[in-house]
Amino acid sequence: MRILRASEISAYLYCQRAWWYQKQGKPSENQVELSSGTDLHYRHGRSVLATGCLRALAYGLLLLALALLTIYITGRFL
Repeated sequence: MRILRASEISAYLYCQRAWWYQKQGKPSENQVELSSGTDLHYRHGRSVLATGCLRALAYGLLLLALALLTIYITGRFL
């Protein structure tokens, strides 16, 4: 039994003819556009990853600052 992937269903719904050509093993004529689109998605993914890492670092620094503030205030009033 053949497994259908979501990307294959999406390709079929977008353009049945392109899906059929892909199934026949015919290469796409717009390789330059596909390559630039792949590059764009790669750069966007790296940007999203970097943003997530920076957000995690910001939360960590915020927690550290709150912990140090708590220690400072506790030491000052004891």
